[in-house]
This record gives sequence, structure tokens and C-alpha cells, in this order.
Amino acid sequence: DVLDEVGVDAARFMFLSRKGDSPLDFDLELVKSKSMDNPVYYVQYAHARICNLFFKAGEKGLFSGDYREIRITPDELAFLSSEDDLQLVRLLDAFPAMLAESAAMLAPHHISFYLMDLAAGLHSYYAAVPILAGDSMELAKARLAMLAAVGHVLKTGLNLLGVSAPEKM
Repeated sequence: DVLDEVGVDAARFMFLSRKGDSPLDFDLELVKSKSMDNPVYYVQYAHARICNLFFKAGEKGLFSGDYREIRITPDELAFLSSEDDLQLVRLLDAFPAMLAESAAMLAPHHISFYLMDLAAGLHSYYAAVPILAGDSMELAKARLAMLAAVGHVLKTGLNLLGVSAPEKM
């Protein structure tokens, strides 16, 4: 009945967001809502936001194609120097260690928590930083490359949990 009510993605994400030995507080109305208070919606929306950003970048002629195909050199990444940029890079850098710990401890809730933190970082970054606007084409390209990495990590994490990563919402 719960799966029919909230959907498979929401149920999986919520069940995998708790330690196996902790009680589950499942707020049916929250999980059904399409709001930023709903953890699965929040993470999926972060991925869809990145896909939409690449669509807009394509309209502006900054990039064309799938975000997963963007290529950039280390020298080009050097343009990422603001504290906002570096904070998001630090979140990305934590992904491999978090995955290793999650696997070693058989604790998938680490992935859910990490994805919520990464989504929060992405949403804050998106609100604070003019990604497609600015003085430098090189900076825009570096930021797009970083956001492509965020999109890839979000999609990978959601896939590991068996949850979809929609491109539009």
C-alpha cells in the first residue's frame, strides 16, 4: 500500500536513509509532497536542475550535448577559486571515501545522507553563484564541468540506492 501511495523511488530512498537498527519515522504526507522538504524530491530535483542548466548552456552556445560528456583540463579547472566553488569541490571529493565506508559498514544510509548534503550544496551554490553569467567564458566552462561532476555523483548515488535520477521535474 505504501508503494502505491508514495512510489518506489520515495519509499526506497526513505527506507535506505535510516540505519537498519533504528526506528523508521515515515511521514506519508511529506514523502508524497513535491517540495524541498521531501528528501528524495530534494535530491532528484538537484539532478534535474543540473540537466536544465546544461540545456540553458546549450541555448546560449556555451555547451552542447549531454553533461556527462563534458571534458576539461586541470588548467581549466584552476578557474574554480571562489569559496563557493571550493566548498562544492570538497563535497565531491568526499564521495569515494563515503562509498568505501558505506560498503565496509553495510550502511546504505551513508549514501542517502551524502546525497542530501550534496544536493544542499548544489542548491546553495546555484542560488549564490551566477553560473552561466559572468565575465569569463573559462570560468563558466569550469563551473559547468564541476556541475557535471555533481550531476554524475548524484546520478551514481541514486542508482546505487535503486532510485531514479530524473532529468526533468
